[in-house]
Amino acid sequence: MRKDSLYEELTEKITEILSRNLTPNCRLKAICKLLRNSVSHYDWVGFYFVEKQKPCELVLGPFEGEPTEHVRIPFGKGICGQAASRKKTLVVQDVSKELNYLSCSPKVKSEIVTPIFIKDRIVGELDVDSHAASAFTKGDEAFLEKIAKLVSGLLASDTSA
Repeated sequence: MRKDSLYEELTEKITEILSRNLTPNCRLKAICKLLRNSVSHYDWVGFYFVEKQKPCELVLGPFEGEPTEHVRIPFGKGICGQAASRKKTLVVQDVSKELNYLSCSPKVKSEIVTPIFIKDRIVGELDVDSHAASAFTKGDEAFLEKIAKLVSGLLASDTSA
């Protein structure tokens, strides 16, 4: 299956997951599982959310993949923190060349982080790690940005996510 066809199919499945009568965290966990199991180079998929009491810190939410010690990340630190402070998607094709990188696993070779916004305020991120270098394309970036927009609708309607 071509990547664009796969991403269209996954977008439809994610839209269906978001419409289910489940808690927001259950829906987000299902999205992580679907993405990790469906895209061969998505080895870790997770959501981070802006901490309400500390609005310059991200807190790990639902994820699929190996556990990480990075359950709290300050804005500006690592790829996730940089994406949050810059309010834009960051793609790092070779994490070993990144000076400001938080290593979750020695297996991770590349990472993409897509912010999630409600109105113009960042509320979270979708983070994907790959065990392959140069794993992410413009297609991945556009796809994950679309998923982040879909998820922002869930978060806007339910602030307990």
